[in-house]
Amino acid sequence: MNYPNGRPFKGNKTQVGRTNTTQSSNINYGGRGMSLEKDIELSNKYYLDNEIAVIHKKPTPVQIVNVHYPMRSKAVINEAYFRTPSTTDYNGIYNGYYLDFEAKETKNKTSFPLSNMHKHQVKHMDACFNQNGVVFLLIRFKTLDEVYLLPYANFKYFWERYLNGIKKSITVEEIKKNGYYIPYQYQPRLNYINAVDKLILDESEDRV
Repeated sequence: MNYPNGRPFKGNKTQVGRTNTTQSSNINYGGRGMSLEKDIELSNKYYLDNEIAVIHKKPTPVQIVNVHYPMRSKAVINEAYFRTPSTTDYNGIYNGYYLDFEAKETKNKTSFPLSNMHKHQVKHMDACFNQNGVVFLLIRFKTLDEVYLLPYANFKYFWERYLNGIKKSITVEEIKKNGYYIPYQYQPRLNYINAVDKLILDESEDRV
């Protein structure tokens, strides 16, 4: 199987834990069931506090239309609209590398629907990847309670397949083969930086 540009489509050489999660699933970590965003927030705080990485969630652009001032020192927003976001959820720097990624959750047990992604997000990810940024998706299957890092280089193939009307989703098996499993742990709760290390190693070999 090849990418649309003729580049061979390869699975990842390294993995963060096996796709068989029997061992980790027997560990009871407090706070299971939190949203992926909350898990990432806790992990980012740990990275910042321990000087590992500086990664933040980008604020959602909002257009304020009407503001009421009941007191001179207070303002109440009466009317506002969400602007269409132009980029991804998170970005930052780790060990000299620029990171840019999107975080998505799905209740689907067997696949990740690509309707969850927006063209402007993918366009932004592609631009960052072309500038040698470390670009990826963090995908959580809520029912399975499993999280995977899917590199943009591999995601791009599935996105092109989606745009060509071939398949509307990425199966769990495809994500396991082409991504990195991220087990839950105590601190940081979702140590996705370990997966980023593997991704950097794999992509450095591919780009040589």
